[in-house]
This record gives sequence, structure tokens and C-alpha cells, in this order.
Amino acid sequence: MWSKQILLALVGFSAGLLVSAGVFTVLLSVGLVPRFAGKTHTNNRVFLYEEMIVFGTILGTVLSIFSDWTYFGAKIHTVFTSGSLPLILWDLFALVFVIAFGLYAGIFAGCLALAIAEMLDSIPIFARRISLRHGVGLAVLFVSLGKFLGSLLYFSRHFFEQ
Repeated sequence: MWSKQILLALVGFSAGLLVSAGVFTVLLSVGLVPRFAGKTHTNNRVFLYEEMIVFGTILGTVLSIFSDWTYFGAKIHTVFTSGSLPLILWDLFALVFVIAFGLYAGIFAGCLALAIAEMLDSIPIFARRISLRHGVGLAVLFVSLGKFLGSLLYFSRHFFEQ
């Protein structure tokens, strides 16, 4: 019994490491952090930005795994409404937080999409450097078909509900 649980924990931890390594590789390969630092003229803080990305990812992972901790908004709400502060202050605080989070998440997603689009321009250069003359179209086709079939399997088997 315990051996199955330990094996399952090791497989889950390893899969999580692989996924996070992939995410960080994409962020590093598109050069998003140095680009932000260059645009804001804060090149001396690149390591701080990278550490904040790692910290945010770790915090998001912990909060998604331990879902009991994610209900801290309800606890803050009871603190705000139980005292002398009116409910409208809580609503204002929540509205400002949601607007700020949406704005920054949208900026990050847009910059990431543009950086990935710029990285796609390097595929023909890479294919030329490794002397791949034929089959680039087929490689892209099979990658997209694999993603499509994986999505069909994921949603048809309702893996997202587990």
C-alpha cells in the first residue's frame, strides 16, 4: 500500500519538475525577462525578476495543491465585514485587486505571445543550419496533429475532472 503511494508521489513530483522545467525553458528561450529589463532600463535586476518568476510559480503550485489555503479571500472578507469596516470597502478592495491582476496578467500573456511569435521566426534559420531541406512542413504538421489528438483525448476522457 505504502509503496504505491510513494511511487505515485515520485511520479507526480517528477512530472511536476518536467512541466516546470519546460515552462522555465520557454520563458528563458524567448528572452522575456531580459527584454523586460532592457525596456525598463533595469538590467541590474534581471536575477531578481527571474527569482520572482520562480517564487510566483512555486506559490501558485502550493496554492493549487493545498486548496484549503486558497480560501484566504473568504477569511479576509470575514475580517473586513466583522469589524467596523463596511462591506463597500471590501468590494472596492476586491475590485482594485481584480483589475490590477487582470491588467498585469494580460500584459504578461501578451508579451509572452509576442516573444513566442518572434521565436517562431527562428525555425527556418535553425532548419537551414542543420541542413534540413525537406520535411519541415511535415514536422510542424505532426507536432500540431499530436497536440490536437492529445487535446481530443484529454477532453473526451474528461481527464480535467479528476
